Formats: sequence, structure tokens, C-alpha cells
Amino acid sequence: MASVYETLRADIVAAMKARDNARALALRTMDAAIQRAAMDANKPIDDALATATVRKAVKNLSDARAEFEKGGRADLVAANTTEIGFLEKYLPQTLDPAKLDALIAEVIAATGAASKKEMGKVIGALKQRPEAALIDFGAASKLIQAKLP
Repeated sequence: MASVYETLRADIVAAMKARDNARALALRTMDAAIQRAAMDANKPIDDALATATVRKAVKNLSDARAEFEKGGRADLVAANTTEIGFLEKYLPQTLDPAKLDALIAEVIAATGAASKKEMGKVIGALKQRPEAALIDFGAASKLIQAKLP
């Protein structure tokens, strides 16, 4: 099975052959970001590094999209939405909200957390679970805050 980075590189070539300039630009930018992250960390490119870099880029694009929506820039919102769509293909699937909710309820019960002050214990326990790679901790944090008094 090809790694995330190898898949990205193959998709760059496919986008260039198809003359899909928007996709090629987004993927090339991501390729450069992954290479830069590997150089900064002084380690080879692996799936963990590539996935973390893509996740960070998607988060930055989502934050920028929210700001563009506030500013009324529909053209930039559309461009960011398109680029996020291109990049999300390289992220692992996350847990669906129902499973995440059930998992959080289970971890809260296991840790005995009774207030928002103990939220760190719950997050720490979630990170130890085998499903941790599939959890969106931003969404999990909001759910935990809603469940704890």
C-alpha cells in the first residue's frame, strides 16, 4: 500500500497531466509543506509526518475560511473550501459523532471526572485509546466540555 506522501506525489502528476491547475497548485503546496516539515524535524518523510502536516494545513485553511466568511469574501471562501476538499482525501477517516460521543461518555465514566477542571484527565485517557488516531480532539474537547458540569 502506498504511503500518504507517495499517493500525494502520484496525484500531483495526475493533476498536472489532466491540466487541473487548482488541484496541482494545492497539492504542490502541500508537498512543499511536507518536505519543509521533514527538513525542520531533520527526519525522513513518513505517514505520521505527512498526516500531521496535512491536518495542520486543513486546520489553517478552515480558520482562514472562517475569517473570510466574517469579512464577506465569498471568492476566498470558495477557494479555501475547494483546497480543503483536495487535502482531506489524505487524512484518515475520523470517528463519526455518535461513536465519539459514546467513547467520551465511556472515558468520563472510567476516569471518574466530575468537573471541567478534570478535563485534562479525560483528554489524556482518550489519547491512550487505540482509536486516538481517528479522534478529532477539537470536536472531542467541545463534547467533553458539554458533558462535564
